[in-house]
Amino acid sequence: MEPIVKLENITFMYQPEDSHPAIKQVSLQVYPGEWIAIIGHNGSGKSTLAKTINGLLLPAEGKVSVAGQYLSEENIWTIRKAVGMVFQNPDNQFVGATVEDDVAFGMENQGIPREEMVKRVKDALEQVRMSEFATREPARLSGGQKQRVAIAGVVALRPDIIILDEATSMLDPEGRYEVIEAIKKIKEESQLTVISITHDIDEAANANRIFVMKQGQLVKEGTPEDIFSEGPKLIELGLDLPFPEKLKQVLKDQGLAVPDYYLSEEGMVDWLWTSVLNK
Repeated sequence: MEPIVKLENITFMYQPEDSHPAIKQVSLQVYPGEWIAIIGHNGSGKSTLAKTINGLLLPAEGKVSVAGQYLSEENIWTIRKAVGMVFQNPDNQFVGATVEDDVAFGMENQGIPREEMVKRVKDALEQVRMSEFATREPARLSGGQKQRVAIAGVVALRPDIIILDEATSMLDPEGRYEVIEAIKKIKEESQLTVISITHDIDEAANANRIFVMKQGQLVKEGTPEDIFSEGPKLIELGLDLPFPEKLKQVLKDQGLAVPDYYLSEEGMVDWLWTSVLNK
């Protein structure tokens, strides 16, 4: 299978005279239908990396390939049609007076016929479970609802890839859960490729693979099990540990023999029930 996104030794500097590039010699590949998480502490370069994928930032060195095309000034708008982005603050993305107007806005800019637009707005709002809010003002929605509308606006454009650029970082736990569940549903129904830029370890746990950034460089790559089993090494990188790993450490400190391998929350519940509580 050919990668849908391929970065080849890309380097980016915000100022030509910068001695420390925001991204330095990063190479990675993302395959169709994957959920990829890119994690790292603030300033690690993960959001800068996301913006190079759809041409919001052009690398000083290296190549970016999306859907089989190398990014250039000539095809940048074609690439952007293939890559939808959902940003941190949904309020900065709203332009319509109502939810349905806002979802339709991007399609109007692309000249999509009205009959097709109406259908896509309806479908997109159904996918994020916001149909009943179609005629509401976006400003009157909760944080999680606003972000789901922002996702619907991107989904209606039918991209091949959705990038979530810290899209849940301003939300409370309930809003974060709403957004992640909406993305899971859309990914399954539409076979989208999802790239999540996040510092939320629990969000990253949904990914097929995780890339870890540090000081502009890609320092680790693997499945959630591979990455989270690093334990204290993640903390050294300025990252948190998932709740099951924290619980394992507490239990280990209490003298309990705990598995060395990574456990999801569901796996932790099963292990506690079968190996500890039933003894």
